[in-house]
Amino acid sequence: MFSGEKVRLREYKKEDVKIAQRFINDEEIIRTLRPTVPYPCTLEEEQKWFEKVSSTNDTYNFAIETLKDSRYIGGCGVNKVDWKNSVVTVGIFIGDKDYWGKGYGTDAMKILIRFIFEQMNVNKVKLHVYSFNERALKSYKKCGFVKEGVLRQEIFKDGKYHDIIAMGILREEYYSI
Repeated sequence: MFSGEKVRLREYKKEDVKIAQRFINDEEIIRTLRPTVPYPCTLEEEQKWFEKVSSTNDTYNFAIETLKDSRYIGGCGVNKVDWKNSVVTVGIFIGDKDYWGKGYGTDAMKILIRFIFEQMNVNKVKLHVYSFNERALKSYKKCGFVKEGVLRQEIFKDGKYHDIIAMGILREEYYSI
């Protein structure tokens, strides 16, 4: 559907569900993705999510697939749309660890941002990231996101409290990069 230098964003397919469930149950991914108590996601829960995704109008979820070998490696999307204020909230995860730290997530996020500004015509893209997720923070900065604030000690992980960093990029910033 939408391509970058390393990946394309495409629709989720039924065959992605089992792989996505494996990704989502990985300890490192749960740690950086979910604020809840880490608990395994069942295949049935992941299938319900897939069915919901394919029928939702106001969110846009994409599978991330490598250009080189069409391998499904993660997902990203618009999780919330505020049409009145022209703001969207996004999220991303790379589930296949072979692709961590190699620019695949950055490429996917750049494609998603382009989709949002060029197709949805909104003014701002925002996200939240845990302060200990240094790889994600570095990637978001490469995409043009700026730190807007800190929710101090907002999340409890691994026996201690951590900050959540609020980040955003405005339409005018995107077009000036």
